[in-house]
Amino acid sequence: MTVVEVDVSGLIDYEGRVAVVTGCASGMGRETARLLREAGATVIGLDRVQPEVKLDKFTELDLSDEGSITDAAAQIENVDALFNVAGISSGAGDPVTVVTVNFLGPRLLTETLLPRMKEGSAVAGVASLSGFRYRENVESNTQLVDTPGFSAGVDWCRLHPDLLSGGGYQISKEAVILYTQRQAIAYGLEGIRFNCIGPGATETPFLRDTIAGRGIEAINKIPKPLGRLAQPSEMASALLFLNSDAASYVSAHLLWVDGGFSGGVAVGAVKSDR
Repeated sequence: MTVVEVDVSGLIDYEGRVAVVTGCASGMGRETARLLREAGATVIGLDRVQPEVKLDKFTELDLSDEGSITDAAAQIENVDALFNVAGISSGAGDPVTVVTVNFLGPRLLTETLLPRMKEGSAVAGVASLSGFRYRENVESNTQLVDTPGFSAGVDWCRLHPDLLSGGGYQISKEAVILYTQRQAIAYGLEGIRFNCIGPGATETPFLRDTIAGRGIEAINKIPKPLGRLAQPSEMASALLFLNSDAASYVSAHLLWVDGGFSGGVAVGAVKSDR
């Protein structure tokens, strides 16, 4: 297994900026927090457990709990860069919980913090290869994205179990993409950018949950044009780019960080059932 160490020092500057990172205790979130500190940011980490990575401030957060989200947001005065990294796989909870943690919770956190974001701020989220064909499901995704608030979103999920097939993971990530693109247009004139990444299979604790829920074959059968899994720092560096001034004219963008999978599918060089 190739181990990739990412160093953004000298390439991406976050000096003087306040960055909020969800899921900072492990995987992509931990690497995002680490790289942000290296880039000079003041880092506020949010997670269910205290992380080992060094932060400027840590606040406990449970994205499945509306009260926890509003309490955590109340402790944040201003934000220049929001990184919605936390998420769970279909092997880590029931379908409604998966959608809540992956989409409804981050949506509530984002919308609570938006009034504290000024021109030049940015939001970056994490989608997935599971959302590769999101355009085909815009109608159902729109219903979820249009729900008026956290509780209404949970109720919608409970009323539409057929749309949460496969454990709720796919629709949760498709909703992240649609929400990102719509918010980018809604807040563009205010100078706030929204983007997200679409990771390929990445070596994180999240991946272990996926294997536990769906089996190792679910990972093995995903084409990997670079011949390996991604490392968390490779996703984190892409997130830092999207929320940095280096991407100041990038908005409403889904950046595939998948080792060539999506491009290969687009030109027929990679075969996949996704």
